[in-house]
Amino acid sequence: MKTKFGIVGCGFLGNIVADAWKNGLLEDYELVGVTSRTPASSEKTASNVGCRACADVEELLALEPEYIVETASVEAVRAMAIPVLRRGVNLVIISIGAFADLDFYAQVQQAAREGGAKVHLASGAIGGFDVLQTVTLMARARQLSETAGIETHTGAKGFRNTPVWADHLLTDTEKTTVFTGNAKQAIATFPRRVNVAVATSLATTGPEITGVTMHSVPGWVGDDHRITAEIEGVKAVVDICSSTSAIAGWSVVSLLRNLASPVCFY
Repeated sequence: MKTKFGIVGCGFLGNIVADAWKNGLLEDYELVGVTSRTPASSEKTASNVGCRACADVEELLALEPEYIVETASVEAVRAMAIPVLRRGVNLVIISIGAFADLDFYAQVQQAAREGGAKVHLASGAIGGFDVLQTVTLMARARQLSETAGIETHTGAKGFRNTPVWADHLLTDTEKTTVFTGNAKQAIATFPRRVNVAVATSLATTGPEITGVTMHSVPGWVGDDHRITAEIEGVKAVVDICSSTSAIAGWSVVSLLRNLASPVCFY
């Protein structure tokens, strides 16, 4: 028996997951349906891979998937996470920025407990959650102080329509530091581009302690995220540079394969 799953969000990332299934990379799964904000998107994906196009999440749930993969948006997570989990359906989430709201994060955890379901956070554009959590666990168990943070380099255009935007960023000849603060402050400043900061803070010291530094770099394509967690005797560094967001979609494929494998990597 194959494990049934569905996809919410049929954009670039969702189609990476759907195509991976079509091409046999998720051989332990059956993709039963997809849904998206626009019906045309879900219909196109469903037609391409051979599954059902659903009008909404409720119709997708009627197909009885064991997992729902979210590749849509923070808003989609906020709308569907609690009802999906209360139905006992597991979630794989890429828009981790939804958990910047710690009250909502707590409600999601409670819904998962009530439904006997799990929330799996895909590594997205960063990763290393296992070692980051291990360092933090050691700090708590041994009552050690811990420093944790993320430093990001990205192109100037990535800061358009944010409070730090300035026209000179497009013509600067050297990198410009546009933000320094904690993850909670970063979330308030960049509400639509903080998935990595939220993920880092949840895996380590929390939004109010985890440091965030962002640099605008002339001509830079993509993102370079360097995460550090350090206690006495241990220092963990995760550094991932990617010129494409495709890595986020493939991280979902990798997570699903890991869940189905007799040997799991953590």
